[in-house]
Amino acid sequence: MGKDIAHAFDPARRIFERADEVLGFRLSTVCFEGPEDELRQTRNTQPAIFLHSMALASVLRGAKATMAAGHSLGEYSALVYAGAISFEDGLRLVRLRGELMQQAGVELPGTMAAIVGLDPAVLEDVCKDAETDGVVRPANFNSPGQVVISGSVAGVRKAMQLAKAAGAKLAKELPVSGAFHSPLMEPAREGLKAALETVAIRDAEFPVYANVTASAVTSAREIRRLLFEQLTKPVRWEETVANMVADGASRFVEIGPGKVLQGLVKRIAPNVEAAGIDKASDIA
Repeated sequence: MGKDIAHAFDPARRIFERADEVLGFRLSTVCFEGPEDELRQTRNTQPAIFLHSMALASVLRGAKATMAAGHSLGEYSALVYAGAISFEDGLRLVRLRGELMQQAGVELPGTMAAIVGLDPAVLEDVCKDAETDGVVRPANFNSPGQVVISGSVAGVRKAMQLAKAAGAKLAKELPVSGAFHSPLMEPAREGLKAALETVAIRDAEFPVYANVTASAVTSAREIRRLLFEQLTKPVRWEETVANMVADGASRFVEIGPGKVLQGLVKRIAPNVEAAGIDKASDIA
């Protein structure tokens, strides 16, 4: 993960080296060599994805963005790219966020499931009905007809049953370590709030669209508040992309591992250009 970038570009290599210094352990080795079980621990997955994205961004500094957004963890990458948070502080925050979320998943075990083919309003009603069995809420409004729900194991599984009965094409439980973006992340809130209060956050150099509101934000005060709220609130990605398009976005470039966001963008706004930069070979 990111090894080819670090070998191909000096700025990227320096980013990985700096991350090891900031964290006090060799995250770069976990990224480059694994083991995969270690990389999949939330406390490592979050800073690893952030680091991969930032290493790529370090090579693209000449490219001009007019706006940015990130899905869940990716919002931190977008804010660093927009100059609102330093790389070092962003890295410390996402490492802590990963640790807190992993611990919250131990204290209040939960799960998540992808639901395809239901109107969001119908799914919200399904979740309310399923809460007789346990906590369950919409967590990621990803694209038209694709929503992820999150909550207790019993609540999510009941909602999956009800969603299928309501006509969902697919209801699939996801391999996650916690009920992210749900009230079960409550144990992580105070730790994240304390960290956000001590970090220097500046006004963003260009608009960053927040997960919680799907709207553009540049104010440092609003950024701090929305990052805190994001922990237990749903990611409104479909609205985010639609709002960016309405505000003039015509070309989206996903920076980081994988192609998931490109696929979501194409489903939300089929007429815009969507590309991605994941590996060294993607950089001309």
